[in-house]
Amino acid sequence: MAHRSHDHAPPQSAESCLSPEPPAVHAKVLRDELVAAAEWTAGYLSELPRGPVGRPLPPQARSRLRAGRLRQRGGELGGVLDFVRDEIAPYPTGNGHPAFFAWVNSPPAPAGIVADLLACAINATCGMGESALMDLERGTVRMIADLAGLPDGAGGVLTSGGSMANLLALATARTWFLTRRGSADGPAFDRDHSRLTLYYSAQAHMSVAKAAACIGLPAHRLRPVAADTHDRLDPAALRAAVTADLDAGLLPFCTVTTLGTTATGAVDPVEPVTDLCRSVGMWHHADGAWGGLGAAVPLLAPHYGGVDGVDSLTVDPHKTLSVPVGCGALLVPDPAHLHTAFAHQASYLTAGEPDALPWLSHATIELTRPGTRALSLWATLHHLGRDGVTGLIEHYLTLAGRLRERITAEPRLQLVAGGPWPVACFRITDPNGGEPDALHTRIARRVQENGRVYLATVAVHGRTVLRAALCNYRTTTDDLDLLIREVLHAADTEHSVAGTGGHPVRTVRGA
Repeated sequence: MAHRSHDHAPPQSAESCLSPEPPAVHAKVLRDELVAAAEWTAGYLSELPRGPVGRPLPPQARSRLRAGRLRQRGGELGGVLDFVRDEIAPYPTGNGHPAFFAWVNSPPAPAGIVADLLACAINATCGMGESALMDLERGTVRMIADLAGLPDGAGGVLTSGGSMANLLALATARTWFLTRRGSADGPAFDRDHSRLTLYYSAQAHMSVAKAAACIGLPAHRLRPVAADTHDRLDPAALRAAVTADLDAGLLPFCTVTTLGTTATGAVDPVEPVTDLCRSVGMWHHADGAWGGLGAAVPLLAPHYGGVDGVDSLTVDPHKTLSVPVGCGALLVPDPAHLHTAFAHQASYLTAGEPDALPWLSHATIELTRPGTRALSLWATLHHLGRDGVTGLIEHYLTLAGRLRERITAEPRLQLVAGGPWPVACFRITDPNGGEPDALHTRIARRVQENGRVYLATVAVHGRTVLRAALCNYRTTTDDLDLLIREVLHAADTEHSVAGTGGHPVRTVRGA
């Protein structure tokens, strides 16, 4: 345990102690602890690539963390850094390491780390009232909307991630649809809501179905639409499903396309879906949590024709841009739709100025909202610039291309799917490996347990295969070579050991 100076103020008089107060911290003590935390953070990030990707949490440590026992007397401020260093940092998810390929879970950008600390110190809410951070959020949302290819005047709101953004999008689509029909309330609401039907690609992220359940849509009115051979939503299959439901007296109200599927990085055709939605009066939401900024990248832009015509778009800066975790965004060409869906009034919450802009709490379900999202996103964009954003994504695309080349060149491996976003799905071709689904599960588990590389499995066309996603700005071609070696080593071990125990490998769900 590192030595720490006492952080409490001098003893108070008996009279002053009659009013309990939080422990005071001397300015010098706070400064010293912030310096110590900054030095530790810089060292931790510097050493991270040289350590294991992941490390199992010992059962006794797990029990301590879960016990949740609060001591009677408070501890020193320095104990916070000691606790993180000893109990938390040694057991990460692994996504900060350049050899982590399992999920679309990026490491934190340096600018975002600094901004998170500063925003916590300012501690302004970005939900109600007026603050500089709330206007900064409006500005950074505008920057992201511009990068995504949405028209001038687009706005939106920052969220905790793609799952919350998709939930807000479906709730907004429902309000928009029912309002246009004159059935936003009363008996008409009950009648029409019971017939609402949602459409999305069979490759859509699981958060779409979860969001549908949260707004009250039962599973039997959800329509996973078949994908084509490239894992993209099939517009003809979508039209057939919508037509059949209209004929049955149901109300198709929204279609969700995916820009960068979790499994294979596919991009659904945007413009044909928008055309269909316009023709039947549906909302078109595009889930671009991973791939929402593709229009800004010349190599990807051809896949994004018509993105400026969607009704809403999810983007996760904490995926694509390495903003620290907790920063997603819902973007809309017309922000008034969000206010219609979420604005509520209360006597204790009124704007102080008659010409003030609507509070951001009127665009989401959150009232108290952290300013860390806005400042971390702004800082990362400020550090990157537009060229840096496109360069970062192009770096991932280049790495993915080289990984696919390495897989193709290795006789024992077969590339199954991948792209246009930077992911490679592949399989072992050795016929002596036994049942292929179980084989790939065991191989991925062995790779994880070895600790030098981390990847997971995913189902592609009904079969379990290995999957590597590229989303770490520190990853190099050396890490790609290491990945191939580790997979082949795990396959060799499988052939020399009869059977394997342990728990199933973690699969790509919710990434």
